[in-house]
Amino acid sequence: MKQESRKQEIVNAAAILFKEKGYSAVTMRDLATAMGIKAASLYNHIQSKQEILSTIIIELAEEFTQGMNLIVNSHRSSIQKLENIIGLHIDVTLRNADGLASLNNDWMHLEEDNLLYFEKMRQDYEDNFRQIVKKGVEMNEIKSNNVEIIVFSTLSTLRTLYLWYPKQKNIDANILKKDMISVLLQGVV
Repeated sequence: MKQESRKQEIVNAAAILFKEKGYSAVTMRDLATAMGIKAASLYNHIQSKQEILSTIIIELAEEFTQGMNLIVNSHRSSIQKLENIIGLHIDVTLRNADGLASLNNDWMHLEEDNLLYFEKMRQDYEDNFRQIVKKGVEMNEIKSNNVEIIVFSTLSTLRTLYLWYPKQKNIDANILKKDMISVLLQGVV
């Protein structure tokens, strides 16, 4: 397994602190203390707290974008595409719940270019999701409920999974994926 770079160690430690305290409340001194190093040492690997935040958020947003693009361009049914999207969210959450806290809670602190880039990726992602649902309704694969309610309900659940799942001690990742797909796509009745 590839050893983590020092920059990645800093990013990972920052993600934990950002999740616990929020981006605005974390200082470089807090980060250095958490890592057991001097604050000045951080600057050998990164330029600023903003660079760390951008790295966390943009890398995750690009991962979601790439995953969505693969799903959109696949020759699967709308239901299979939605299953893949749910799986994508679960996989990313299990791999990086701390980073998802920044993606969901601290994105508005990105500086202008990265903020615009992130907002475009997020909007495109939601638009792709919406189009999959609309096509599913048109093809009678999905009940003709209000599309916006379907999009909101599903994405809200998936976007907050990072808060809930780490507290669960007895839910295996495979069960999580199977049951979330079932509940989100078929309901509980």
